[in-house]
Amino acid sequence: MKKRITCNLNPATSIFMELVIKWLSGNYIELLGAILGIAYIFFSIRQSILTWPIGLLTSVLYVWVFFVSKLYADMGLQMYYVAISIYGWYEWLFGNKTNHSEPIQVSRITLKLSIVLSVISFFLFLLIWFILKNYTDSPVPMADSLATALSIVATWMLARKILEHWLVWIFVDAFSVGLFWYKDLLPTVVLFVVYTVMAYIGYREWKQEYEHILSHEAKISSGF
Repeated sequence: MKKRITCNLNPATSIFMELVIKWLSGNYIELLGAILGIAYIFFSIRQSILTWPIGLLTSVLYVWVFFVSKLYADMGLQMYYVAISIYGWYEWLFGNKTNHSEPIQVSRITLKLSIVLSVISFFLFLLIWFILKNYTDSPVPMADSLATALSIVATWMLARKILEHWLVWIFVDAFSVGLFWYKDLLPTVVLFVVYTVMAYIGYREWKQEYEHILSHEAKISSGF
């Protein structure tokens, strides 16, 4: 007869495993969103077109997470991400102004565009803050509105492959760590800590790519 193999866990280990399983069963959507979010930022750094389908799926999951957590501006931001992901998908494939058959290249922001985007960010912040403060029960309307307004602008900049969008994300992600800690969204806190680090890496990678583009164009213009 075959002997029955048993695995006896000590009481402390059993309690810990039960807590882990219970937490996972109640937070699996948030955890999946965090994993997909890390994949999204990784593909963004690599300038892979997979950035956008991953972004679509991540946004759908986070609409639910933020709705349950009463972070309504962030929920609305995820709905915006769905639309901007479609736009970014198209732009990365066909947005090259000089050759529509070539993918869009990394560029730097102009002074004029930076002023325009700053003004847009400011008015978006005021609008979202007014709505959250007067028409929702959001516990952190000002912080929520600031992160949302800047994220809207930064995501559009990503869709256009503007280098400086990483600088905006570094600030937004670091700021959001405190916001999500306050809301006890622990996997999201970890995600945004990782986002902050990866945004810095993304800035360095894209800057090197931009410098390579400039060097290549200079060689072409000089006849080499």
